[in-house]
Amino acid sequence: MIQKTTLTITHFFLLFSILFCTESSLHAQSIVPDILTFDRICAGGSTNPTYKATFTYTGYAVGTTFSVELSDKTGSFSNPTAIVFVGENDDTPNKKTITFSIPADIVGSDTYSLRIKSSGGQPASPSFFSSTAKKQFPIYYKIHDKQYTINNFNGSATFCAGGSLVLSIDPDRVSPANDSPLKYPSITYNWFRDNGPTSQPTLLAGASGPTFTVTTAGTYYVESNYGSCTSLSYSNRVVVSASGAGSAFTIDSSLGNPFCATEGEGTVLTATVGSGNSYVWKKDNVVINGANTRSITATEPAIYTVEIDFGGCTGSSSINLKSNGFNASIDVADEYILKDGELLKVNITTDASNPKVEWFLNGNAIQGATATSYTVATIGSYKAVISQTAGCVVTKEFTFKVKSETALVTNVIPNILKLSGANPYWNIPDVYKNDTTKVIIISSNGDKVLDVVNYQGDWPQTAIDFKNVNPVYYYVIQSDTGEKKGSITVIK
Repeated sequence: MIQKTTLTITHFFLLFSILFCTESSLHAQSIVPDILTFDRICAGGSTNPTYKATFTYTGYAVGTTFSVELSDKTGSFSNPTAIVFVGENDDTPNKKTITFSIPADIVGSDTYSLRIKSSGGQPASPSFFSSTAKKQFPIYYKIHDKQYTINNFNGSATFCAGGSLVLSIDPDRVSPANDSPLKYPSITYNWFRDNGPTSQPTLLAGASGPTFTVTTAGTYYVESNYGSCTSLSYSNRVVVSASGAGSAFTIDSSLGNPFCATEGEGTVLTATVGSGNSYVWKKDNVVINGANTRSITATEPAIYTVEIDFGGCTGSSSINLKSNGFNASIDVADEYILKDGELLKVNITTDASNPKVEWFLNGNAIQGATATSYTVATIGSYKAVISQTAGCVVTKEFTFKVKSETALVTNVIPNILKLSGANPYWNIPDVYKNDTTKVIIISSNGDKVLDVVNYQGDWPQTAIDFKNVNPVYYYVIQSDTGEKKGSITVIK
């Protein structure tokens, strides 16, 4: 019995010794962070800086590795954020410095913490203190660091008194150029009301999204929220004014009124009031489809009206736009059937100042035809061009076609062309004049002198060399109904 008791006491002291030594060994491990040299982290921007965390450690086995651990944005390490490891340096046998940077997708906050974590699931250090002796401090990543636009880059906007207006950050666009922060969903925003050069701006409480609803007149702008970090990510300023129902404004014409409507151009009409919620433009009281912006381009004189919705109230204005161009008309239909031996006199009436007139047949200028009237004796495609050469220099064109009565009533393809007749062109029935029919003419030498689709009865365009005989040409007409071939003998 005495021997058994002695063994039990011996075992007890052995077990106590093992437990005591093990506990002492665990308590011997420690990580002591140095105070950080910075009080905030402003990462990203044009140059993404790196940061250093220095600490001493004791009681860890050889081969133990260490890493910087970043809390979530509330300062909790229950779901830590991974940092970007850059490198490490052994300052002394028991002192290390780890260099790191901040990931671009971090959500900025003023309450982040840092600590050192050892490998193998061993204990982590206490949180670092910042240079301002705080365990939690701001960390932001400036993923967007350029100026951007709001309100479609308009510097003014108007809303109805008692109503509201939504200001929005503009998306990316080419013209005017805008590098928008909207493509980075991690960014939050601070909206401000500018109080002038001598007073601090007012931070608008609760406004952290990409839009802000204005209910009070003032000057507004927005900044990407990077806390106390300096940033270039901010918007233009917008002057917002309150308007009553039916507020008066005018419409400006960029080229004045009356304006000179040069060929292919027009004048830009712009409502002289700030941005509204929607626009409806009318021309002579008829809604212009697609005209729903603050400015439109007008090419014709008329009464133009714009109605603007300011969000609960509307305003409208009109301009009687006039042109200092000229009026002109022609007294022939788009198509005219010329009878055999008939002459057709075409007249132009105009009030143009010092007019210049040119007549064309089948694309070629008619020599000597410069009056406001012209007598048509041959079939073909005609064009009259009239220009005002004094004051507002403007040009108008009139086109018409003259067809043969014979060609309308027959399907016969002529094989003789008389150049001295009333119709000095090889004409064919209208059934062969379309976009699916090809006409080819070949000389007796095998040269292709014509190869067109939708032939309009205007060959020959150049003089024919008769020499000693009447020249002979060969035609091929290819249509959906088949192919026709034949010869053409040209006589003077």
